Amino acid sequence: MPPKFDPNEEKVIMLVTVGGEMAPASSLAPKVGPLGLNAKKIGDDIMKATKDWKGLRVTCKLLVKNRQAKVEVVPSASSLVMRALKEPPRDRKKVKNIKHDGNIPLDEIIAIARIMWPRSMARQLKGSVKEILGTAFSIGCTVDGMSPKALTDKISAGEIEIPEK
Repeated sequence: MPPKFDPNEEKVIMLVTVGGEMAPASSLAPKVGPLGLNAKKIGDDIMKATKDWKGLRVTCKLLVKNRQAKVEVVPSASSLVMRALKEPPRDRKKVKNIKHDGNIPLDEIIAIARIMWPRSMARQLKGSVKEILGTAFSIGCTVDGMSPKALTDKISAGEIEIPEK
């Protein structure tokens, strides 16, 4: 027989969902059902928490304690870069293979790197900025009108200074 469920224990559930949309109850039920939670109610909570991220795939962290769930949005580097592009929300079912060919200022890349730095393996902010520039390159956008790869080379050479504070 499995051990007795401790109500004061805090469980963490990570799941990826599309922002602002109702997560299908069929995918939530196996994760939250054993904890005694209603999948439909959790789906509504996730939808409310991710309405700022409409149309973008984001990771959500569910903190469950005493059969009460709190939803935290844990954005990935790619979703932060796509949000910085300020593209209008798209209909996922109709529009496929979208090109993200916008331009982002370097200051926003540095701001995104500051958000991602605690989760990054980089020792300095410069390394985290390079990681975000790599993400921007894979998405296909430019930074200050230049290729993110060229900007990464300039940062490595010391031509562009990244402030630590």
